[in-house]
Formats: sequence, structure tokens, C-alpha cells
Amino acid sequence: MAQYSAEVDGVFVALADPTRRGVIRRLGRGPTSVGELAGEFPMTLPSFMKHIRTLETNGLIRTVKAGRVRTCVLNRDRLALVDDWLAEQRRIWADRTDRLERLVTEPLEEQS
Repeated sequence: MAQYSAEVDGVFVALADPTRRGVIRRLGRGPTSVGELAGEFPMTLPSFMKHIRTLETNGLIRTVKAGRVRTCVLNRDRLALVDDWLAEQRRIWADRTDRLERLVTEPLEEQS
């Protein structure tokens, strides 16, 4: 679990904001320009660019500049990191609830 900590922390911080989650959701449909993305959110372009930088810094998106147009592309591999972390958490909690169920349902002498 320690192997994930810094990377997962950064990804969760980036995903904690609804605007950034909206950007990720939109990029899930395909790459798009920063200008088009910004038009979907009620804020100034400089404020929106802070969100883009946070997502890019944490590896969730990458941007590519062609001429005057900067295009954002989703990094699906980075989302897989979160999926892996969540799968590990599910396994840990399933084990814990299984142990608790055994503790509650088995007679005391069988637990030793």
C-alpha cells in the first residue's frame, strides 16, 4: 500500500474538485482543446488553466500544443492506478468483514 501513497494522494487531490472531475469526464469522450473545455465551465480562462495544470501535474492528462491550439488528452493509465488502489481496499475490507462474520457466528470454542 505504501507503494501507492504519493501517486494516489496526488490523483485523489486532483479528482477532489468537481471542475477537474468534469474535465476528466469530458476527456473520456476524446481529446479536445483547452478553449473548448474552458467554454464548458463558468470561470475565467486563467482560473481554468490552474485546474488543467493540476490534472497535468498529477499525470491524469497531458497537453499537446500544435500551433496556437493546446489539446488535452486523458491518461487512462493513471486512472488505472486509482482502480488498482480501490481493488486493494476492497480486498482488505472483504477480508476484515469475513473475519468479523466468523467471529460473530462461530461458537467461542471453534475460534481458538
